[in-house]
Amino acid sequence: MIPGNKYIPYDERAGNESIVYFTRDLSADGLRKLYALISHSLTGKIAIKLHTGEPHGPNIIPRPWVKSLIENDIPGARIVETNSYYDGDRYTTAQHRETLKVNGWTFTNVDILDEWGTALLPVHGGKWFSQMSVGVNLLNYDSLLALTHFKGHVQGGFGGSDKNIGIGCADGRIGKAMIHTTPGQPNQWDIAGEEFMERITESTKATIDHFGKHVAYINVMRNMSVSCDCEGVNAAPVVTPNVGILASLDILAIDQASIDLVYALPEHFHHDLVERIESRRGLRQLTYMKELGMGNDRYVMIDTDNGGSRIYPAEAVKGVKPFEG
Repeated sequence: MIPGNKYIPYDERAGNESIVYFTRDLSADGLRKLYALISHSLTGKIAIKLHTGEPHGPNIIPRPWVKSLIENDIPGARIVETNSYYDGDRYTTAQHRETLKVNGWTFTNVDILDEWGTALLPVHGGKWFSQMSVGVNLLNYDSLLALTHFKGHVQGGFGGSDKNIGIGCADGRIGKAMIHTTPGQPNQWDIAGEEFMERITESTKATIDHFGKHVAYINVMRNMSVSCDCEGVNAAPVVTPNVGILASLDILAIDQASIDLVYALPEHFHHDLVERIESRRGLRQLTYMKELGMGNDRYVMIDTDNGGSRIYPAEAVKGVKPFEG
């Protein structure tokens, strides 16, 4: 096993290449432009999994962007969430709904997937799980769009599409406990390091296997604190520059490309985020996704701002400006 603190350069990877679309346009229009390129995979009733945040969280994807996307491009789609595993402002459905109001998610009826119970999805090829517990309402949808705020994470190192789905679709009482806690331990956060990354990834695999080809991924690389949006106003100040938006039909490719963009930044810009990723062994998310056959860690990045030409991470981050809050 390659340890989760070892970054693998592109030329040391093997296998096929997937397509990842890129724009520097961090706006509602930029989001809509990339969605249009991967939307053909989404049919029927569409769930949009995004992190709606703790009260007054400063770094979540802007609500007006999401509102514009839904109203113009995915009418009838529903934002979906699950309750939190920790005791806080999203622990119960009632608390969660109040937080949704505080954070401005009032333009649509958010579906809290575990409001009415749980369901078990099979985990194929996992070493930790044979099944994963998810919010039962997930089964009401035909397609899934993972709309992810890419950032750091206190335990996962980074939160990309893998974390958004693996933690975010697992229900708040059973599924998240399966990922975070060894049964009988007094510390609910005792699982960490490579094992934690593998558990997240197996949870993700259960969900994306359920949807088959009807899954698409968008990562928004903006306001990238080393803290997750679950830390709300207590999140560490952002020091990493904003980069852009990525979209793909391959979950490994999009998370790998996001990581590659971070590592391509000048050291003084990426130091804090890279330290968070490596100290938590977060890169194991990527290698384990590859081991489980969830996608490709090689990709062609398409620059949608410049005629659809191929672009490499070092070019994509060239000239980025220091973060300004």
